[in-house]
Amino acid sequence: MVINKEDQLRMEVVRGAKAIFAKRLVDAGEGNVSVRNGKKEEFFITPSFNQYETLKKEEVVHLNFDGTPLSTGKLPSTEAKMHIAIYKSRPKVQSVIHTHSTFATMLSIVRKSIPIIMEEMYIFLGGSVNVSEFGEAHTIEIGEVALNALGIKNAALLANHGVIVCGKSLDHAVKFAELVEKLAKMYWGALQIGTPNIISKAHLDRFQKLFESLFANYPRHMRKKI
Repeated sequence: MVINKEDQLRMEVVRGAKAIFAKRLVDAGEGNVSVRNGKKEEFFITPSFNQYETLKKEEVVHLNFDGTPLSTGKLPSTEAKMHIAIYKSRPKVQSVIHTHSTFATMLSIVRKSIPIIMEEMYIFLGGSVNVSEFGEAHTIEIGEVALNALGIKNAALLANHGVIVCGKSLDHAVKFAELVEKLAKMYWGALQIGTPNIISKAHLDRFQKLFESLFANYPRHMRKKI
């Protein structure tokens, strides 16, 4: 049986949703996953109060960039506006994921950014994972503060709210969401033992090309902000 492109994208959303649930980055009814519909100003996103274990492609919601539903049935995730803000700002982004993973959310509550403690942070994420200003959930405002915290990077902590990541593919976004939680655990643990040692930029310059060529998805006009 031939599967059309829209159904393929719905299945991608389901695959990503089940991946972050299996990795314990979200519980039922929280977080969200979306994928862009090619070059169209449309995307597919998990439904509101999503039940990850039983999620089916028919429940995935199709929206355009002004928030108008292009499908019937379930309501979209209440954080769809944040996804729209990122897609509009970053044409290269093909997937956005928001999680409530425990350690990363804990750091977001105390407004503590994750400095560069591992080289892989620079390669995959573009540097430190910064905390956004507080933005009210389910509003345009949270999209704006998310973009500000992301800068040119692929991940940020949302103040008192969790994690936002974006990638050039769904697999990239899943990887970034998992990596942020791992780094949050490491940073939290290091803080319990002593003062974490931060890797200096002098040791990171050699990874710049890897980040730029493989994982960076920010628009070129932001290049000067590096």
